[in-house]
Amino acid sequence: MSKPRTSSNNRRETRLLRLSVTLAVLMVAGCAMGPDFERPETAMPEAFEQNVDSGASIANLNWWELFGDEQLNSLIRIALEQNRDMAIAVSRIEEARAALGFVRSDQYPQFDISAGANRGNSIPGTSVITPISNNFVLAGNLSYELDLWGKLRRSTEAAQAELLATVDAGNSVMITLIADVASAYLLLLDLDARVAIADRTLRTRIESLGIIQARFDRGTVALIDVNQAEIEKYDAEAQLISLQREDVQVENLLSILLGQHPGAVVHDRRNIYSMELLKIPAGLPSGLLERRPDIRVAEQQLAAQTARIGVAEAIRFPSLSLTGSLGLASDDLSGFFSSDNKTWGLSAGLIAPVFNAGRNKRRVEVEVARTEQALLNYEQTVLQALQEVEDSLISVSTYEREVLARQRQEKSAASAAMLSRARYDGGVTSYLEVLESERSLFRAELLASSTRREQLVSYVTLYKALGGGWTP
Repeated sequence: MSKPRTSSNNRRETRLLRLSVTLAVLMVAGCAMGPDFERPETAMPEAFEQNVDSGASIANLNWWELFGDEQLNSLIRIALEQNRDMAIAVSRIEEARAALGFVRSDQYPQFDISAGANRGNSIPGTSVITPISNNFVLAGNLSYELDLWGKLRRSTEAAQAELLATVDAGNSVMITLIADVASAYLLLLDLDARVAIADRTLRTRIESLGIIQARFDRGTVALIDVNQAEIEKYDAEAQLISLQREDVQVENLLSILLGQHPGAVVHDRRNIYSMELLKIPAGLPSGLLERRPDIRVAEQQLAAQTARIGVAEAIRFPSLSLTGSLGLASDDLSGFFSSDNKTWGLSAGLIAPVFNAGRNKRRVEVEVARTEQALLNYEQTVLQALQEVEDSLISVSTYEREVLARQRQEKSAASAAMLSRARYDGGVTSYLEVLESERSLFRAELLASSTRREQLVSYVTLYKALGGGWTP
């Protein structure tokens, strides 16, 4: 049976309690080892070199809605809801949030309850014979590592930065998904247009072949004219088959982006020229890059790595842990909850590294080197972002002129093809001139459509390069 508590025991318990409180206060007031994270300063221009002046800002709008295509808006909404990569990114955020809670819990006391009962005539772990006895124990155990050097706080900082990096990585997936859906949809409209051009050209060349064949049968043209007409007919047929194949493949790609089985995507075969051009404000500030997810990810990864230096440095210093227990112990269940059966204990443990062949020192050096790598990665990410924005801006500013040139080329090619056919029918020129004019027209029509699509995609690329558009 336990002995009654004496006044001496009371004083000893009070002193231990005061010591525990004092150590806890010292832990809270202690400084964290390692450097505090400071956002790197990078030399950036006030505004981008390329300047586009196409109208007022489109603040507070989803950029893709300005294309004026409700089908595109619907596809993007579906993709954001059903895309598997998007779902994985959301799941990773939840994982990082749970990991933060897991790491943060180390900063708080851990409380466990233990219970046990045994009967026997030997001491556990030995062969010593003793009288048969019963033992019943019920106790609560409290353990607490004092964060004297900020090891646990730095670990929490690193986990929190990793969570923020994961959130920004999820934003990057979202931005990429929206851009990919828009680009695939624009390519689908372009392919629809080029399939129609190839089909119309094939029908025209079939008619031309029939006319040439009839003239050959009457002996008015040579066989080579028939052969050349056949060559052009089969070329248009092959082009049509190739474009149809690509059209189906793009529909399959778009289906996967939508989180659906590969298959046809219901859409209107609207004229790609009916798509509205986005308005970009003049003088976009380079500060817009601060919201690019990849830059924010690199920044948070640097912050996490900086915190790990503090963790490594704190490991080189002594660690202090407090443990306490309070419970009941008796050899008889009757009267088990009597105050006479109460047991308690308080203890403090200190572990200090003395010799480990420089392992702890090298651990710090490893984390410092990794932090330098993270800093260089951040700086490289910023430089890459600047290039992508400048490239996108020059694309937006030059495609307008290129589209106009292609439209003029298409108009001239159509006129040349009509005149060449009239000259050939009048016997003024050879069939070679007709063939070359029709080839030029076919090529010009295809290029006009694809260039218009590239112009629209350049706005999508700019949106992605700016990390979500230019909305303030």
